[in-house]
Amino acid sequence: MKFYIASSFQNKAQVQELRDLLKNEGYTHTYDWTKNERATTFEELGRIGTSELDAVKESDFLIALLPGGKGTHIEIGIALGLGIPVYLYSGEEITDPVTSSSFYHTSGVTICSGTLTDLFHKVVQEKKHAGIQ
Repeated sequence: MKFYIASSFQNKAQVQELRDLLKNEGYTHTYDWTKNERATTFEELGRIGTSELDAVKESDFLIALLPGGKGTHIEIGIALGLGIPVYLYSGEEITDPVTSSSFYHTSGVTICSGTLTDLFHKVVQEKKHAGIQ
């Protein structure tokens, strides 16, 4: 089972923690963008964007850790467009309809809150319950 984690550089440590938990459970990470530095040229942006696009397409599920930037939301859109399940994680509930995105509340998105460990257990339990590992 392959996964991709979308987020922003400000969540780099949480992305790495969740990545390690999932890899230790036997899941495959399609691309580790946390190894990148911030892009400073259009060439770097293109290379990173292509790698991230390919990684999302290759994934069986995507986890988005909020807050995220433009790329995070594009990656969510790619996953939804391809029918790839999205786990949307926010340290707080995403319950305000004024500030929430309509796409957070569509079919294919599972909203998660609590700790990263709670998120990890939810993903693993759902995949095991579906007979997918």
